[in-house]
Amino acid sequence: MADPHPLPTVPAGCVEEVLGPVVAELCAQTGTLATPLRRTWSGQPLPSRTDIVELCELLRSVLFPGFYGNAHVTEESLPFHLGATLDRVAQMLSEQIRRGLCFVCSRVPGECACAGCDEEAARLTAGFLSRLPEVRRRLALDAVAAYEGDPAATSPSEAIFCYPGLFALTNHRVAHELHRLGVPLIPRIIAEHAHGLTGIDIHPGARIGERLFVDHGTGVVVGETCVIGDRVRIYQGVTLGAKSFPLDANGLPIKGIERHPIVEDDVTIYSGATILGRVTIGRGSVVGGNVWLTRSVPPGSRILQVRHEPEPMVDGAGI
Repeated sequence: MADPHPLPTVPAGCVEEVLGPVVAELCAQTGTLATPLRRTWSGQPLPSRTDIVELCELLRSVLFPGFYGNAHVTEESLPFHLGATLDRVAQMLSEQIRRGLCFVCSRVPGECACAGCDEEAARLTAGFLSRLPEVRRRLALDAVAAYEGDPAATSPSEAIFCYPGLFALTNHRVAHELHRLGVPLIPRIIAEHAHGLTGIDIHPGARIGERLFVDHGTGVVVGETCVIGDRVRIYQGVTLGAKSFPLDANGLPIKGIERHPIVEDDVTIYSGATILGRVTIGRGSVVGGNVWLTRSVPPGSRILQVRHEPEPMVDGAGI
């Protein structure tokens, strides 16, 4: 069968001859292909991933002063450090939120110059900043939970410095507040930044209580509508996902329905467990390693793999 896309034959040293036609064809495709690309250069810039990552690090230095950013913060200099850093955060975040709002604005792409987006961005930024003390309080409890839950941890400070679970939770708690406010795009960028660095994938919409401990963390997935209570422990490779995706009349997944698990207080979920669908894991339950669970279980349950006894042997061979 002939290759429908054969490799072109281009003589060496002819890059200049190729660039012009390639640029022209790529530009022409925006008018012929059903893609979202045209919106990115139609006059309204998208949020900047680079700036949003910088924002995350600035916020980390506010939430954990001395651990991140300026390592020489003192009690006397703390108000100046926080004030200067948050002033920078406010300016950057307001601009990025404005870009996100304009990008999804109902106006024609490239024509969103409405004062409404500017005003809304300022309002959302102020709302987010007002939540930072509560975010800090919850993260401090997460750090204590990591210390208390891991015999290898020497202090909560070690968890703040070193544990990928706490890094991912910091991004999540920031992203979740923005998600709750209805900020578009930016919460997901923050979540995926942590995902790429830690292997822990927590959707910004997931609601997480106090003192969560994500140990090791690599491969953990927490879906958009998941609800996690207080004092929960989750180990590596755990999936809290959706069992199925109801489709609309066009065969596309229906958005926004509650489809992920509810994990009540004081639950432990060991490595490799998969829990799917809008099921409830009752308070104080333990879900063992590599368990596949698609049903609700009452409080105090112990869900373990089926234990298979070894087969009897005759002359070294199985019967």
